[in-house]
Amino acid sequence: MHKKIDHISVLIAEDEHALRAYFVEYLQIFFTTVYQASCGREALEIYTAKKPDIIVADINMPNLDGLSMVENIRQHDKLTKVIIATAHSEKEKLLKAIELHLVRYLIKPIHSDTLKELLFSLVDEIESEKSTVRLKEGFIWDKKHHTLQHNGQNVHLTKREQRLLELMLKRPNRSISNEDIYYNLYEDQPEKEFSIHALTSLIKRLRTKLPDQTITSNYGVGYIMHTK
Repeated sequence: MHKKIDHISVLIAEDEHALRAYFVEYLQIFFTTVYQASCGREALEIYTAKKPDIIVADINMPNLDGLSMVENIRQHDKLTKVIIATAHSEKEKLLKAIELHLVRYLIKPIHSDTLKELLFSLVDEIESEKSTVRLKEGFIWDKKHHTLQHNGQNVHLTKREQRLLELMLKRPNRSISNEDIYYNLYEDQPEKEFSIHALTSLIKRLRTKLPDQTITSNYGVGYIMHTK
């Protein structure tokens, strides 16, 4: 017997009760956590409270249609995977869906095997993304192998540069003080005195290997690492 996927959750938003019940029951074979919503407004509320990893939504739903729901989510979340179910006749709406950075769309009627295959491909994407951090201009930090890559090629980092990048990516888009950075980098040398010159020199070298404005100064305080 296969093991259920327990680290990725799915939300099914479908106003037709029988169809929704069928897909919820089917997906519970593969996923431990499956949420359900009968309209766009309810789906948005569940998304806000539960933050599912994947959303499967009908394009036409009462209270709030599927595209309006996704548009609301995409204002502040570009990462959650979304599948829109739609009819052949709704091509203009599909173009809008593409603009909203939807991951996939499915043409109704949806076959369970097709949905399963698509969901499993998204599970693979999510697992891959969780092991990497995307920076600007095609740069990627591989957390598993501790390497910086640009367009598939490794970027050489010294051990200290690697450690600095890894440290700052643990607290992205937030200011980290000069002292925090320094003493984390040199925690194996507790006798070493703080040196702003050594820190700024190291930051300068790492900046040359990253896109512009990836690391910015919070003057007098520290530095900020900006992720994509």
